[in-house]
Amino acid sequence: MNGFARQVIHTANAPKAIGPYSQAIRAGAMIYTAGQLGLNPATGELVSGIAEQTRQALQNLAQVLEAAGSGLEHVVKTTVFMQDLGEFAVMNSVYAEFFPQEPPARSTVQVAALPRGGQVEIECIALAPGDPARP
Repeated sequence: MNGFARQVIHTANAPKAIGPYSQAIRAGAMIYTAGQLGLNPATGELVSGIAEQTRQALQNLAQVLEAAGSGLEHVVKTTVFMQDLGEFAVMNSVYAEFFPQEPPARSTVQVAALPRGGQVEIECIALAPGDPARP
């Protein structure tokens, strides 16, 4: 072992990975999440509309971060992938509900398509408070 701590993060409270990737990786004092779609974790189905998909994606991210011992308040950077930037104002309004004070840095890009026909996908990088070697 080279002294670097790398921990796979998984929670049943967020949609399971739909490919060969982890929901998140905790590496030392940082957490790197996979993108989260607006999938209902109980049903595996997309919720309807850009506002609800944004809200669900952020709730899913919150659950993944919680499983890693962190939370949305520790997010330092997000990347938002949108199928249509014409929906930016709607997405941005919901996003602001989750980061009302001192929001993280963010990039937003339009993409040709998202998995499962999603309208928005959000990933983040967050701080991992506490002991990075914690199980």
